[in-house]
Amino acid sequence: MTDTRLLAIDWGTSSARAYALDARGTVIDERSAPLGVQRVTDGRFADALAKLCGDALSTRVPAIACGMIGSRQGWIEAPYRDCPADIDAIAGALTRVPDTPLLIVPGLIVRDAAGVPDVMRGEETQIIGALDDSGSRGIYVLPGTHSKWAIADAQGIVNFASFMTGELYGVLREHSILGRLAGDGSDKAAFDRGVETSLRGGAALIHDLFSARTLALAGVLASDGVGDYLSGLLVGAEIAAARAWAARNALDRARVTLVGEQALCERYAHALQLAGIDATQGPAAAAARGLWRIAQRAGLVPSVVPS
Repeated sequence: MTDTRLLAIDWGTSSARAYALDARGTVIDERSAPLGVQRVTDGRFADALAKLCGDALSTRVPAIACGMIGSRQGWIEAPYRDCPADIDAIAGALTRVPDTPLLIVPGLIVRDAAGVPDVMRGEETQIIGALDDSGSRGIYVLPGTHSKWAIADAQGIVNFASFMTGELYGVLREHSILGRLAGDGSDKAAFDRGVETSLRGGAALIHDLFSARTLALAGVLASDGVGDYLSGLLVGAEIAAARAWAARNALDRARVTLVGEQALCERYAHALQLAGIDATQGPAAAAARGLWRIAQRAGLVPSVVPS
C-alpha cells in the first residue's frame, strides 16, 4: 500500500470498513472487521484502528473516519453541524482524536417547523460521495435501520428526515404477536401487497399492521408471506410519509438516488416504482468517495488530480 494517500474509515455501530485511496481517490485496498463501536471493549479504539489499517497507519498518511465512531458512544464525540451544511462547512469541522492521525467527520442536525431535531451520523458522508456532477438538487435515500431521505445538491446537504423502518420491522418480527405467524420464506407478492396497502392508506399504518395477523388467520396470507407483507407495509408507509415531506420542500417530482447495500436498494427501487417514483442506484463505496471529497476540502489531500 505504498501508493496510499488517504486512509478512509466508515466506522459504524457493529462493523468498520477501512479503505486505502491513491492520489486519484481510487480505492486500492479495503479491509472490514466486526469492530463497530458497540463491539470495542474497554475503549480500546486505538487497537481497533491499528487492526483495521495495519502498517499504513505507521506512515504519514492522513486518516479520516465517519460514522458512529464520532458519537457519544464512540472514541470521541464529533459535535453535530447544523443543516443546511455545505461540504466546506463539514470539512472545516473535523474533530481530531488526540495522539492519533485520525480526524472524524461531524454528524448533521436539522430541526423541522415545530423545532423537533433530527440527526444523521455517517450518512452525510455517503451522500457527499453519491453527489453527481450535474449540480442539480435531488433526493438521496439511504435505506436501513434508520432510513434517511435527504435533499442535496453540488454544494452539500440541504435537509433530511429519518424513518425507523428497519428497526421497527425487527421489533415487530422478534417481539410482537405478528412475528409469531411469520415463516422463514419469502413472498414478493406479499411485499407488493403491503407496499400498496400503505400507499393507499398512509396514516392508517397502526391499523394496517394488524392485518398481517388477520390475513394469516383467514388463510389469505401464507406464513412465508407475513414477514414480507410487514416489510411492505413499513416501506410503503415510509415512502408515503417521505413523499409528503418532499412535497413540503417543493421536491415531490425530484429524481431519487438510492445509496447503500445493493439488495436493499433494489427492494426500495421496486417499492418506489409501485409508488410511481423512478430511482437510480448510487455509486458503490459512497462512504469512501465522500471521505475523499471531504479530505480534499480539508486540505488533507490534493484537490487537483495529478495528470
